[in-house]
Amino acid sequence: MTAPNATVASLLKQYARYLAEPTPPPPDEPWAVQSLADGAAGIALLHVEMADRFSGSWRLAHRWITTAASGDISAADTTGLFLGAPAIGFLLSAVPPAFQHLYEPARRTLHQHITALAHRRVDAALARISNGALPTFAEYDLFYGLTGIGAYLLCTEPEGAALQGVLRYLVALTRPLAAGGRGLPGWWVRHDPARGESPLFPGGHGNFGAAHGITGPLLLLAQASRRNITVNGHREAMLSICEHLDTWCQPSASGPWWPEHISRSDLARGRPHQQAPARPSWCYGTTGIARAGQLAGIALLAPDIQAFYEDALYQALTDPVQLAHVTDTGLCHGWAGIYQTAARAAADALDLRLQTLPHRLGSTLAARAQPGDLSTTGLINGDAGTALALTAFALQKAPASGWDACLLIN
Repeated sequence: MTAPNATVASLLKQYARYLAEPTPPPPDEPWAVQSLADGAAGIALLHVEMADRFSGSWRLAHRWITTAASGDISAADTTGLFLGAPAIGFLLSAVPPAFQHLYEPARRTLHQHITALAHRRVDAALARISNGALPTFAEYDLFYGLTGIGAYLLCTEPEGAALQGVLRYLVALTRPLAAGGRGLPGWWVRHDPARGESPLFPGGHGNFGAAHGITGPLLLLAQASRRNITVNGHREAMLSICEHLDTWCQPSASGPWWPEHISRSDLARGRPHQQAPARPSWCYGTTGIARAGQLAGIALLAPDIQAFYEDALYQALTDPVQLAHVTDTGLCHGWAGIYQTAARAAADALDLRLQTLPHRLGSTLAARAQPGDLSTTGLINGDAGTALALTAFALQKAPASGWDACLLIN
């Protein structure tokens, strides 16, 4: 095993101690422990990785796993990769082989419920498309939608009918949808970016982010295609999304960038209301979009597409103006997500400049990381996510547990 960076290994021990003891969920929110984003499920992933890679205690990992799986685990239609049965199922899929027997009956039962959930939600989504109605984030996105459920299925049953259904749905999602007498992208949602009804977004909006926008489906389509798992129209769907990203790509002296979202007014005039790039995060910024484009280029055997997005990633992550917008160490929009995405991208890159990014970004992450500095302890915005990225940086190796598959960057 590669020897860890001693300074980062010491920092990781501090995180492990800080996150050692699970706490019960609030009485009025018993489901909170089942959250991969904010609850015990996400923190358990850290202890799984620590036990596997840093000789941590499996007893500690087991305590967090059992906390996450305590109570009734929901497989309702409102659950997704980051909450409920899919979240716990993803956690159990990350358990190392030596301990899988402890959880196998629970994993099998959960998997049956998750595949049934996938089929139900695909059927409902395809019916919505047939009716010509606009979707919501919760139908298709990575956090709670079918993209996230597809990410779980890609890890656990890649050849199964449930994933095939999800992929067919995503292909259908990329086809233009007639709504209100005007053709819109199939993923155009009926609400504003905060899931409300803001007067700034009459008629909804189109979202570009990896977390809630069309970049998430592109990530899943590309990741499946790389593994030779495709459905009819798969290639065309990826090309359609890439064409959309091309249309809305904004040139600048510091490299290309994309708006976080566009309104109906933006669509009509052909330019975004956003005037400059925001933070280059995984969730909404160039980092997540560029990784998706790079993976699409690889899957499509299109080195020109791959090269374009690799250049975009390099320019964004070496631009001090854009990096100045990064203010925390979290996974979603902070240094942890940027580091982990860049490290994965560098491992696949044709552009050798990307090889310089992981050390630089990992060093920045380690310098700024401090247990308890974030407002939450969870995976997506909290200490657990920061620490998980540090485990990869410490060893300069991809995660043993595959935890970053929940971001579809692996």
